[in-house]
Parts: sequence; structure tokens; C-alpha cells
Amino acid sequence: MTNITLKQLRYFEALARHGHFGRAADTCAISQPALSVQIKDMETELGAPLFERAARHVRLTSIGEDLAGHVRQILQSVDDLADVARAAQDGTMARLRLGVIPTIAPYLLPKMIGQLTRTYPDLDVHLRETMTARLVEELFEGRIDAAIVALPIGDPGLTELPLFDESLVLVRPATDAAIPVPSRAELTQMRMLLLEEGHCFRDQALSFCNMPSAMPRDGLDGSALSTLVQMVGAGLGVTLIPEMAVSVETGAAAVCVAKLDGPQPQRTVGMVWRKTNPLRAQLQEIGHIARTAAGHARNE
Repeated sequence: MTNITLKQLRYFEALARHGHFGRAADTCAISQPALSVQIKDMETELGAPLFERAARHVRLTSIGEDLAGHVRQILQSVDDLADVARAAQDGTMARLRLGVIPTIAPYLLPKMIGQLTRTYPDLDVHLRETMTARLVEELFEGRIDAAIVALPIGDPGLTELPLFDESLVLVRPATDAAIPVPSRAELTQMRMLLLEEGHCFRDQALSFCNMPSAMPRDGLDGSALSTLVQMVGAGLGVTLIPEMAVSVETGAAAVCVAKLDGPQPQRTVGMVWRKTNPLRAQLQEIGHIARTAAGHARNE
């Protein structure tokens, strides 16, 4: 029987994720030599090298790649044991690892975290802000418990809880305030400033404007809505932002905000988690808190 320890599996997962002994050791709160010894012992036990070691980084061997998915599943199952025990004992959760996409996080989290801490004063909240594809990956890897994203995701392994719908509004330079709001067709002829590739909000804006994502562009692709709004204020073009972001992003910029004529572009924001998560009932409650916080954020 292979004598691989749970500790070694956690060290292996950390090294596979970071690709660097020093960063993996810091994550595991041990010394780098101790981590190296444990990984070497694991390789000896399995009779195969799991990592290719270079001066600046390490990478998984083909055998290590095959092993990585199984290790994540094992660690997730072990972590779920504690959640199952808490759910069976008192129905509470002690820790929430929540992911949020960047076009939601700055506008929802300040209200949501306040309500969470008032409702669950002993809850240990860990937040992760990144793009949707990465959050879904981390959900299945067990690194986060739930994520707030734009729906639908459409993965059969995830539960989707819709929280609210919100409109997208047009941001133009302040000098355009007296000019009629352009139609959807007219938007295609304007310089539309968008978030960079990978943001689902970029795809939503392109879809509404009937612009193909692969078309040549001479505008600005930004990493944050705040950058886009400031560039609109500087006269570089126009952009779309979610209604929730208006009060935060437009106050200090020379811009005007308008709703478009006809059917409003919208997005549905929701919370997703693994269907196998034993704390499903508690995550539903967290989702209700997020919905209430969103209502307060949008009414400001």
C-alpha cells in the first residue's frame, strides 16, 4: 500500500499551483527545505518524478499532470468532511471563500460584507476577485465555496442562484449631454471603449452593439471600468457600464450617463456553487444577503 500522507498531498497541490518552491512553502507555512523533502519523499514513494525542476520555477511532469486532478478531488473531499460535520451539527458555516468578478466586486461587496458580518459575526470571510473562467475553475478545484458572476454559466456541475437583473447604461463625455442618445445601430459607428479580453462584461457589450469580438479595434481595452470611464471623460470614446457602478465610477469624471432607447441591455447577476457542496442551504442564505445588499447598492 502506498504510504502517501494528506500533508504531502497538500504540499504537492500547492507546488503544482504556484510552480515555485518558495511561494508554495509560504502558502503551506513551512520552510522551503521541508517542503522539498516532503515532495521528494512523495516521488520516492510513487517511484516517479512529479516535477521538472528549473532554476526559477518548477513544472509538473506528465505523471504529475495525471496525478494533479486526483489530488484536488481528494483534498476537496477531505475539506468537505468538516463542512458536512458542521452542517449536521448546527447548520452553520465557519468560513466562506467567495469569488466575485471585477465588474461586480467594488459595487456589491462593501454593502454585502457589512450585512454578512452583522448576520454571521463569527464567519471568516475570504474574498477572491478575478474573471469568470478562473472562478469556475477554482470552484471545481475546491479553492472557493461560491462565486458571484454574470449568469448563465451553464455547467451541469454548478447550482445557479439568480440574484438580480441590472441594466447597462451609456457613458459619454460631458460635452455630449445635450446630444440625443444614440441608437444601437449608431453605437456601432462610435468608438466603443471595452474591457480587455476575458471579461464577460466585454462580451455582453459587444453582443448588445452587434459587434463581433474578432473585429479590428482602435479603441482602448481597459482592465477596469474606472479606467474606461476616465478615458470617456478625456474624450476618447464612449462605453457601457452596469447601473450599479454609476455612483462609484462617474462622480469624479467629466461624463454624462444615459439609458439607451428601446430594449435595455441587461445582465443577470447570480451566485454559483458546486452541486455537491454540503453547505447548500447556508449558501442559499448567503445568496439572499447578496440580493438584499445589491438592492441597497443600486438605490444609492
